[in-house]
Amino acid sequence: MMQRALTAILGVLLAACAAAPSLPDPAIRAALAPGGTLRVGVYPGSPTSLVRDAASGEIKGVTIDLGAAMAARLGAAVERVEFRRIAEVLDAMKSGRVDFTVSNATAARAKDVDFTQPLLAIELGYLVPAGSTIRTLADLDQPGIRVGVTQGSTSQRTLPGLLKRAAIEPAPTLEAAKEMLSQRKLDAFATNKAILFEMSDALPGSRVLDGRWGLEHLAIAIPKGRAQGLDYARRFAADAIADGSVARAAERAGLRGSTRAESP
Repeated sequence: MMQRALTAILGVLLAACAAAPSLPDPAIRAALAPGGTLRVGVYPGSPTSLVRDAASGEIKGVTIDLGAAMAARLGAAVERVEFRRIAEVLDAMKSGRVDFTVSNATAARAKDVDFTQPLLAIELGYLVPAGSTIRTLADLDQPGIRVGVTQGSTSQRTLPGLLKRAAIEPAPTLEAAKEMLSQRKLDAFATNKAILFEMSDALPGSRVLDGRWGLEHLAIAIPKGRAQGLDYARRFAADAIADGSVARAAERAGLRGSTRAESP
């Protein structure tokens, strides 16, 4: 009886060991997490990056959760590095101060960082303040309309080609953009809908307009020059999609406005 029990226990342990992913080659770990620590770059106000629960103070975000999962898979420590906006995160990645983030995988950004395949896609839209007479996307492109964007964002580069008559006004941070909307210094704010819905929760009466002016394709980004780790990061991304880690992280962060990820 004892022999059978020990055999059964050994079988369970062996199965668990087989199911647990083995640590990668040390060269891969060194490429992705130099010094044994994965530095995860985030910025506040976006469920794709970092949001704080107003009641509990708990930190959530797709980047937060996936960064922790990547560090665990690498057998590395994890360090959260906070910036004011995504442009600063990417600048830090270029200078080697950040190892991992999740970002809109644009062709322009791919010149500076390497991306995995898309994890998810998010609609791009507009938020208008309480009492606004703007009802549709077509109402926005009018003389005198001020549309806010985050300084250094993809929206700042893209919208001038879409809005020929409205004025594009950069805001230094998402928090500053909320203030500008509440003080009527902006008539609308443009970014992905995950951020817009988060902002709308803090601005009573504000509305996210129906429709979209584009899609963001969110992917894991790592610094250029780490080719030894890129295939591993892509396998991690594929596994995170397949096993539901991406979906769970998005749900935990309260992410809204997402759609099925496709290659951009």
